[in-house]
Amino acid sequence: MTVVATVLVVVVALLHAYFALLEMVLWTTPRGRAAFGLEEGFARESKTLAANQGLYNLFLVAGLVWGLVAGDQRVAVLSFFLGCVVIAGIYGGATVSRRILVVQAVPGLLALAAVQLSR
Repeated sequence: MTVVATVLVVVVALLHAYFALLEMVLWTTPRGRAAFGLEEGFARESKTLAANQGLYNLFLVAGLVWGLVAGDQRVAVLSFFLGCVVIAGIYGGATVSRRILVVQAVPGLLALAAVQLSR
């Protein structure tokens, strides 16, 4: 796999680790609330739901890390998890905020393209 593909996958994994941190740990803090534009009361009430969402982001991180070390299965594993990232980004962009398309789907799509081109 090319250096560019590897770097893009690492960037996507780091983004999702940051999303998980925001959702699982910082959700009710000023930083977490600002990142998602949340009122304090809503953040408190939705904390458990956000933590669950953060856990899913950690699963994506785990899959991407696995893909980086998966040997002969690297492209297949990375393609699956990057595809999940892109689909989640498109869905989030359509249902929550178009900003999610830029922050999640675009980096995932770039990484997926780089992985596919490095075959």
